[in-house]
Amino acid sequence: MKGHLALIGAAWLMLTGTNLVVAAGPEEIRIGQTLPYSGPASGFGAIGRVQEAFFDKVNAEGGINGHKVKFISLDDAYSPPKTVEQTRRLVEQDEVLMMFGSLGTATNGAVHRYLNLKKVPQLFVLSGATKWADPKRYPWTMPGSTSYDSEGVIYAKYVLATQPGTRNAILSQNDDFGRDYVAGFKRALGDRAATMIVAEQSYETTAPTISSQLSTLKASGANVLYGVVLGKFTSQAIKGAAEIGWKPDLFFVPTSASSISFLEPAGLDNATGLISSSNQKDPMDPQWADDPGVKEYFAFMKQHMPNADAGNANHATGYHHATLLMTVLRACKDDFSRENVMRQAASLNDVKLPLLLPGMSATTGPDDYLPYQQLQLRRFNGKSWVAFGGIMDDR
Repeated sequence: MKGHLALIGAAWLMLTGTNLVVAAGPEEIRIGQTLPYSGPASGFGAIGRVQEAFFDKVNAEGGINGHKVKFISLDDAYSPPKTVEQTRRLVEQDEVLMMFGSLGTATNGAVHRYLNLKKVPQLFVLSGATKWADPKRYPWTMPGSTSYDSEGVIYAKYVLATQPGTRNAILSQNDDFGRDYVAGFKRALGDRAATMIVAEQSYETTAPTISSQLSTLKASGANVLYGVVLGKFTSQAIKGAAEIGWKPDLFFVPTSASSISFLEPAGLDNATGLISSSNQKDPMDPQWADDPGVKEYFAFMKQHMPNADAGNANHATGYHHATLLMTVLRACKDDFSRENVMRQAASLNDVKLPLLLPGMSATTGPDDYLPYQQLQLRRFNGKSWVAFGGIMDDR
């Protein structure tokens, strides 16, 4: 079926006397993806590299229900026009069955309507924008992250519970990514937002630096910084605040910005005390040393990516989402139509994954496309992220 499954292995004809023998190779499941392997968010390229190794492992073990996987991950440099170009190539030339785990709000937004018009699954988008979970208008798109709005709510709830008298400053990326986080944060503060938020600044993803925004926020006298930053701007925010002698009592960064690859350029000492959140186990946290799921992850990395840093959160993220997709693909059995892929993706029932935190699971339904709706706060201690408090949700 064109655009669904491609046949690999050439068919050949062999005529011997009156006997005609026809043979064909096994069917291949083509999975497409765009990620920033270059540009300001290139650290996220680690996600695709670990997933390529993951599917190589799957193929070596016989594939999925006897079908081999061809994983095609292309560089979009975190640029929406490039995402459009690469996605069209994957759909129209490579004839992928689905798009999976592509990164970014603006980048995925640039192909959101196109993929739904083409009825191509856009599965487990690596962005927490609320618009991905809209099965009525966009039934072919499903998020792979807790929503940014929910994460913003959880951070605000923590501020209200622990330091309700704080003066809060907001630094946010000027796009849907930033706006969703800020909306959730303000919503949870409620009527108190007007007095508790003393300054707001935004930046464009094309900006060379955010130093002027940080200076303005510091001058406001804020003692909490809610930094809705991503990629290189994570490093700039952490290092920049330290360079101007600003050490807020609470400094939040999104889950998507918490990778050690973004903290190291800023200096790990400068990052100490940062607060973020997660629904995944941190493989580097000693409390998970004997956890079966974490052991499984480390065994995979040792065998299939021996030269990679298993402690890089982006490697763990890539592995985590690949295991989620495997659940969907195995449930498809022998029906790899796009319709059945979406049907199975929207039928996840309390799915436990190797790197999900205890007490959390992935669940979806035809009218609820959000697989995750819980998070746990964690703080960076200079070496790794340490979870604290209990599991939280946005209610």
